[in-house]
Amino acid sequence: MYRPDAEILDDFVTRALAEDVGAGDHTTLACIPADAVSNAKLLVKDVGIVAGVEVAAFIFNKVAPEAEVRIHIQDGSPVHDGDIVFEVFHCNTRALLMAERLILNTMQRMSGIATLSNSFAFEVEDLPVKILDTRKTTPLIRFLEKWAVELGGCYNYRDGLYDWIMIKDNHIDACGGVGQAIAQVAAYQKANGLKLNVTVEVRNLVELSEVLEAGNVTRILFDNFEWLLLKEAVATVAKRYETEASGGVNIHNVRLVAQTGVDYVSVGALTHSATSLDMSLKIVK
Repeated sequence: MYRPDAEILDDFVTRALAEDVGAGDHTTLACIPADAVSNAKLLVKDVGIVAGVEVAAFIFNKVAPEAEVRIHIQDGSPVHDGDIVFEVFHCNTRALLMAERLILNTMQRMSGIATLSNSFAFEVEDLPVKILDTRKTTPLIRFLEKWAVELGGCYNYRDGLYDWIMIKDNHIDACGGVGQAIAQVAAYQKANGLKLNVTVEVRNLVELSEVLEAGNVTRILFDNFEWLLLKEAVATVAKRYETEASGGVNIHNVRLVAQTGVDYVSVGALTHSATSLDMSLKIVK
């Protein structure tokens, strides 16, 4: 399971609190005594898959290490309206109110992504295909969004530009052709001692033929192929390379796309179109 290390998570929390709190939470400082202590609960007001519980616990440990967090529902679990995901006991009230919005924003966003991912995974659960996320993520919180994708039952693709080579249409056009692009990538990897996986995007059967002739790739990505053409393209590859479909994939057509026999379907919507799950953090009197 994808998880950021503690250093990355700590940096995120530090920067997020600095963004929100700034010179101080003046409302809370004015209303709440410094030694006030409260209990609270995370209440779900929606239906979906919960994500970000570990992040919430991390935040509490950072801002109020004396508080006790009792988790009732783990990350990746289904939740319903009225469920209590966790309770917090003996927490400094100022710290609780300072962290409230960061915890909710993070959990609502992650839970929305996990819920949408789970819906996509459900559509193809009986087929030999994997649904992948993309780089269409919110800047600086990609690690949280990709974590949520996995909690929802889908899979992570590359983390960034650095860990997987993907030759796309602009690379091909700028290079003068798909064969040239593949050759230059192979030469670059050799010169730099790299052995990264290589995906090449093709737009038609002519480019597919050029890729099959050139070789030196891991996966062939069919971008915005009509269904019959996609099925023909997958059959043409005949398992010599991994195959992937992308472009225009939604919850209504993902199963049809998967039935062409592709190994992977990449869906940008998992992260760029997810709707946050409704929840609240309430102080318990």
